[in-house]
Amino acid sequence: MLETLNLSLFDLINATPASPAWLIQAAIFIAKDLIHIVPVLIVTLWLWGPRHQVNSQRHLVIRTAIALAISMTVSWLLGQTFPHDRPFVDGIGYHFLKHAPDYSWPSDHGTVIFTFALAFLFWHRLWSGLMLFTVACAVAWSRIYLGVHWPLDMVGGLLVGLLSCLSAQIIGNVWGTALHRFCCRVYRFCFALPIRKGWVRD
Repeated sequence: MLETLNLSLFDLINATPASPAWLIQAAIFIAKDLIHIVPVLIVTLWLWGPRHQVNSQRHLVIRTAIALAISMTVSWLLGQTFPHDRPFVDGIGYHFLKHAPDYSWPSDHGTVIFTFALAFLFWHRLWSGLMLFTVACAVAWSRIYLGVHWPLDMVGGLLVGLLSCLSAQIIGNVWGTALHRFCCRVYRFCFALPIRKGWVRD
């Protein structure tokens, strides 16, 4: 039943040679490049921001990093335990994005971007979480549209992200303060010169 639903949704979303070229190019950009918002925002939130918000931003970064580490580990374990071919490997639909024929479930891109969006939804602001969740849905759509993932690969990424954020919340409640102190000590040692120059926050 799930496989039938998966195939039906894929057929509904997947692009064809008759699809607009501009839409395919837009989907390629979304599928390949929007994921870079994750490291950019993590670095920005750690290094800069209003002085009275820096500590809360760094707590967010630490919890998000924990959630991402958990989600990618779980995603890899699930992929190895329950291997599932990509649509183009099975000769189904059309694909417009070069990709290795590795296992597709759950989607690594979906796992990362949904984990990141959920982290902001839970630990930052509702508006930022909703904006990032919209980006995550766009990434999920694009990779199905281009034929390199099944819809349930993205659902799997969303569920793994949710589980990982809940796990990171528990870890943060227990060890969050100690992790924050440790990370700040390492940061101040490694970035002593930029901090003295005022290029980044202390």
